[in-house]
Amino acid sequence: MRSPWLNKLSVILGPRPPVSWLFLCVVSLLALITVFGSSSSSSFDSVTSTWVPESYKNYRRLKEQAAVDYFELRTLSSGASRQRELVFCGKERENYVPCYNVTANLLSGFKDGEEFDRHCEVVGQGKWCLIRPPKDYKTPLQWPAGRDVIWSGNVKITKDQFLSSGSMTKRMMLLEENQIAFQSDAGLTFDGVKDYSRQIAEMMGLGSDSEFLQAGVRTVLDIGCGFGSFGAHLVSIKLMALCIAGYEATGSQVQLALERGLPAMIGNFITRQLPYPSFSFDMVHCAQCGIPWDKKEGMLLIEVDRLLKPGGYFVLTSPKILLLSRMRLSSGRKLLMLSAILLASRMMYPFAKDMMLPIIRP
Repeated sequence: MRSPWLNKLSVILGPRPPVSWLFLCVVSLLALITVFGSSSSSSFDSVTSTWVPESYKNYRRLKEQAAVDYFELRTLSSGASRQRELVFCGKERENYVPCYNVTANLLSGFKDGEEFDRHCEVVGQGKWCLIRPPKDYKTPLQWPAGRDVIWSGNVKITKDQFLSSGSMTKRMMLLEENQIAFQSDAGLTFDGVKDYSRQIAEMMGLGSDSEFLQAGVRTVLDIGCGFGSFGAHLVSIKLMALCIAGYEATGSQVQLALERGLPAMIGNFITRQLPYPSFSFDMVHCAQCGIPWDKKEGMLLIEVDRLLKPGGYFVLTSPKILLLSRMRLSSGRKLLMLSAILLASRMMYPFAKDMMLPIIRP
């Protein structure tokens, strides 16, 4: 039985519709399929094009850049362009530090400590070459063994220099056949680094140096750190000590500290502001560092005051405490002064702003 709509269609078109009508229906159907298909694909592309093609473009761009970089590296290493390769520097530059040349600085008129500072304008155009490692350089020992023992060939200090040094240095270092061993119990004061650190803790009102963290002391700036024994001890009690020292052609304090795995950098405290933000350190330590604190109208003390956090400590140790009547510390910072000659004359002075320090004599 035929459906009603087929009956109506047969009435309109007749029992047998013409071939033209069938062809027209097929063409219309194909046209509708084409229109709806293109619109759906364009809408899908509009949805997916927001993230897939962009991420693909970024990946493709990175891949192309990597290919360009690799090609440039191959070009530099190829035989056709060997003139662009860096050569090794001469042996005289084995311990070369860019922009540090004491002789050239003196000839340019720098003095009063400025000759040990960084002056790139004096050195001029540098030579492009690779610094050679020392002849007998070896990979440093792993921590913590490398903290107390380093290879003597890794640092520029000879046996004659060691033997000609003072008795305090000999107590701190033991030069063996090819190693330098640092005694952790000797160094800064008569009774050793541990006792020295304990004395500082007692001056702060603490029972021992193990209470430094509880007292808020975590970061320490060690000026003129010597061979890093004090910094190594602070690291052992979970404090962070940074060593700074001026440039030295031989027996560099910074080089020795770095070989021991301790943070260190070349920095001349006398001439320029140090490259650290204000309030960076809980303690600034100076043990016989040779800085004239009473010179330059107190600018050096102002720099210490800038570096110390409020409530921080400035520890100054000297065989003979000189006249320090111009020293000022603000914001509750404290000054600890030790005399290596007379340890009984140790005091701690809390300061308010603009309070003058009394004359101190050992």
